Amino acid sequence: MYSGDIKRRNPPGQGQNTSHQGHEHEGEDPYGPNPQKPTFFQQSSSTTVHHQQQQQHYQQHVIHRQQQQHYYSREHSTHPQRKVYSSNKYIAFYQQNDGLVISLVLTVLALWTRFRDISASNIVVWDEFGSYYIKGDFYFDVHPPLGKILVGLSGLLAGYNGLFDFGSGATYPDNVNYTVMRIFNAFFGAIIVPMAYWTARELRMSKVASLFAATLVLFDNAYLTISRFILLDSMLLAGTCLVVLCMTRFRNERHDPFSLDWWLWLALTGVSIGIVSSIKWVGLFVTALVGLLTVEELWDLFGDLSIPKSTYVKHWVARAACLIALPFAVYVSSFALHFAILQNSGPGDAQMSSLFQAGLNGNDFYTNPLGTVIRLASNEPIPPVVAYGSMVTIKSAGYGGGLLHSHIQTFPEGSGQQQVTCYHHKDTNNNWVFTRPQSADNSTADEIQFVKDGDTLRLSHEQTKKFLHSHRIKAPVTGSQWEVSGYGNEETTDFNDEWVVEIVEDVSRHPKNGVLRSLTTSFRLRHKAVGCLLSAENRNLPQWGFRQIEVTCDDRNRVNSAYSIWNVEQHWNDKLPAGEKGNYKSSFWKDFWHLNVAMMTSNNALIPDPDKEDILASTPSQWPFLGVGLRMCGWGDETIKFYLLGNPIAWWGGTLSLIVFILFLSYYLVRRQRKLQDMSAVEWDHFQYVGKVLVGGWVLHYLPFCIMGPGPTGGASTSTASEKATKAAEASRIRAIALWTVAFSAVILTFIWFWPVTYGIYGSANDTMKGRQWRSAWNIIDQHKPGNFL
Repeated sequence: MYSGDIKRRNPPGQGQNTSHQGHEHEGEDPYGPNPQKPTFFQQSSSTTVHHQQQQQHYQQHVIHRQQQQHYYSREHSTHPQRKVYSSNKYIAFYQQNDGLVISLVLTVLALWTRFRDISASNIVVWDEFGSYYIKGDFYFDVHPPLGKILVGLSGLLAGYNGLFDFGSGATYPDNVNYTVMRIFNAFFGAIIVPMAYWTARELRMSKVASLFAATLVLFDNAYLTISRFILLDSMLLAGTCLVVLCMTRFRNERHDPFSLDWWLWLALTGVSIGIVSSIKWVGLFVTALVGLLTVEELWDLFGDLSIPKSTYVKHWVARAACLIALPFAVYVSSFALHFAILQNSGPGDAQMSSLFQAGLNGNDFYTNPLGTVIRLASNEPIPPVVAYGSMVTIKSAGYGGGLLHSHIQTFPEGSGQQQVTCYHHKDTNNNWVFTRPQSADNSTADEIQFVKDGDTLRLSHEQTKKFLHSHRIKAPVTGSQWEVSGYGNEETTDFNDEWVVEIVEDVSRHPKNGVLRSLTTSFRLRHKAVGCLLSAENRNLPQWGFRQIEVTCDDRNRVNSAYSIWNVEQHWNDKLPAGEKGNYKSSFWKDFWHLNVAMMTSNNALIPDPDKEDILASTPSQWPFLGVGLRMCGWGDETIKFYLLGNPIAWWGGTLSLIVFILFLSYYLVRRQRKLQDMSAVEWDHFQYVGKVLVGGWVLHYLPFCIMGPGPTGGASTSTASEKATKAAEASRIRAIALWTVAFSAVILTFIWFWPVTYGIYGSANDTMKGRQWRSAWNIIDQHKPGNFL
């Protein structure tokens, strides 16, 4: 890094000692005081003193950089020490290619453990899936689409026709080659094993410690089990490991910035971030790790006075392009592919805008009745116009918005009247009828009258006949706004049932004559008495409201808020002629943003209800010490049963290793404060970096959410702690070998002991697993809700 500058400032024979032993001020300083010059002349000028201080500061930077280059290039030196190989050709081959041989052996073992008896169970296990992308039916899911697109690809490779619905516990028919689909997913679970080894090596761990890290992943029952079925988890784990591998590899290129390898690994880090974030949003946790370490690195570079300002700016531009723009491009591309494949109307339509749905094949919105038969010169169909007496569904234009909905259940507090919500699925409780106000002249009731801007009307719920109603009673969740409810009927109604139509815009190219059209016209509904606006801001009601979206009447008069804007989606009126299919298009970016907000809203609605017992629920205190397992299928004696349970030794060891690492860190900090240097500055920086990657990665995957356990970095932190403990015993090589032998044996033998939970429990679980339920909280034998850690 900037070698030309270093050579110019440090001519041969005058530079610092660059030994990596940690002595930062060894050697003769070429800019130090001249012993042949009187001290008076050396300090006669404050400018000279300041110059000397600058030179000393610069020299410290040079020394530190040279130490770093020496430390990190020891294994990649262009002039390595001559090695003596064994006379046995096989041993010599291994000595020359040990990295390749170890990687191949780990990969073969990983593939064998993942693929073994993968088709033994012919039933749908847990949440296996694979239909939507085969049939092209639009669906909605809380996760980004890339993982399920890959699952769809596995179905395509298996010759699956998309007709099987993957019902949980259902038996696979003969024409569904579920084995190929499971193998496809298991491959992602297999490649994390060699990646664990490579990552440990990039973190400068010894070969034995790196092999132990890979062994922890290879023989972890949980990682193995979850990767053997048609699920997203194996892809998520592989993507997470890939991010960490690329990030650590890129860091090891930091002394040769802007080289081809530097750019390659920086770009691969960005691509891997985009991939893992496009599978599940949980991938944002490892993205946060990369972001924090990148900010720290840029801050350190800012303090390096030897770096030109233009070069420092290039570092920012490079990271912005590769770690922000590139991942975002990958993420957006996954949604573009999602929209391109799913061209047919499906169960997820209601999550999207009305115009988007209208463009799907098989959608019946084109049958919305027309209010006129006039056509433009372009022969474009006129969007359907809504009339009084029309039955409609009304869609919130807010991102992630649902359909205006009501049901017979009432509010448990407030008015106690019928609930009005927004719902993301289509059913008859979404149907409303445009009705004239009670004071309207009924003499022309049989005539067709279109709904226009400024009209006062009532909305009658088609199923319960209640009117859309609001009053000055606080909303149940958003107490600063007014409650919206269903009230009365045609015989019992009042002025609080009346709303004023305020048309916002019509995106069609037809004359803007103030009429309300379905699909293309957006409008507001203002309560005539209170003056508030009908709104739905994606806040979920409690369980008594079925976690549906709260609908309120907002008196803040936010006329530009998307959450106060609506459109008519479906429209039925026997008095009007049926429409014709039109070419309705919506903006990709609007659809992209709309779908992501809908995903976020649905994720928020998945918070467990504390009032409901859930056998699948767990608490964070149970994860580190494996206080909980999970039944993945039915538990009858005739069923092959799978139990999601980590390798106890690996998981308990991983948690204990965090404590050991903190103890090591505290020990070194105390000693360094006492000026006792156990490591050079470069080695100390590396020790801290490894802790940030492994312990920081574990924390970032543990603290933010209570929906998943720690990530796979726990295994590498176990290796780090084991390596430190072994180095403490290196005075006796036999003792070190014994420690590693015990560690490897404990992990492998424990995996074998819990073999049935991974490869299937046949017959009675009570007979097969007797003596293997090490914790009473595990429900391997009897069904019970696991308690807390204590």
